[in-house]
Amino acid sequence: KLMQQHKFVLPLVHDHASQNLDMQDIHGQPHAKRALEIAAAGGHSMLLIGPPGAGKTMLASRLPSILPQLSLDEALEVTAIYSLGQTSINKEWLQRPFRNPHHTSSAIAMVGGGTIPKPGEVSFAHNGVLFLDELPEYDRHALEVLREPMEAGCIVISRATRKAVFPAKFQLIAAMNPCTCGQLGNPSRQCRCSGEQISRYQARISSPLLDRIDMHIEVPALNPELLTDYSTNNNETSIAIKQRVQAAMVLQQQRSKKANSLLSNSEIKIFCQLDAESKTIIKLAIEKLHLSARGFYRILKVARTIADLAAAENIAAEHLKEALGFRSRLNTTAF
Repeated sequence: KLMQQHKFVLPLVHDHASQNLDMQDIHGQPHAKRALEIAAAGGHSMLLIGPPGAGKTMLASRLPSILPQLSLDEALEVTAIYSLGQTSINKEWLQRPFRNPHHTSSAIAMVGGGTIPKPGEVSFAHNGVLFLDELPEYDRHALEVLREPMEAGCIVISRATRKAVFPAKFQLIAAMNPCTCGQLGNPSRQCRCSGEQISRYQARISSPLLDRIDMHIEVPALNPELLTDYSTNNNETSIAIKQRVQAAMVLQQQRSKKANSLLSNSEIKIFCQLDAESKTIIKLAIEKLHLSARGFYRILKVARTIADLAAAENIAAEHLKEALGFRSRLNTTAF
């Protein structure tokens, strides 16, 4: 009835498979699961790095299960975009979009285009998640065009006779192997790649794009004992995690009316103030780790989300240290 009132005739298909995905299914990987919870709570982008079969795709596919449902206004925006792209929605009405384009997708498929401009994957993921598996396998240009919508929350497509602006507020989750063979850092299997091959593989992703990804998470190979343990009694359910995520989101809305990932630099200076100990830690991190200004601000936003999950009014040193551990695969023992 609501769709007919707004003249949307797009069919909605209930996706039963997506409803059965639960964080309880994931064995081990406590560091990655904690990172996923933080990413969900603050709307942060994330890069999962680990060998094949470690659970990167499994983790990413369960992110929607710990995100709150769309509001009616958000759902109408999403439906309008899909209607414009003449694409059916393979999900229920209030479920957040989860787009997983193949790595052969072109730049136009990513951001939209055509003689008559139509939305692309970044717009179809509006108010939801854009998951890019095997990140280095994507065309370089297709990845670089993501930089503008990641910052602006929209994409502008200009043609000789017209210009179209499509919304593109999406949460980027990407996954990649650490090297070509995928076994770099795996204690149980030897990496066959040379140093040059590793450098060439990792260089497929530009530094400016990496700098725009809030959290860089290592997902190690699973212990054989965990693989053969089918019990889920000790694993938290998505419902339990979602409750914490929603509580943190409420704090953010009360404070700034937006997710922490969307805070501007001026808002960061207001809402992400540091005490003396935290300032010492972040100064040391900037010097030793050569953080850019963008990287510095993104660490503060992640630290603010960690503090919100702890229901803390201010960012403390432990929140900042944890945020540093989620950036550029850093070892924060020195801090």
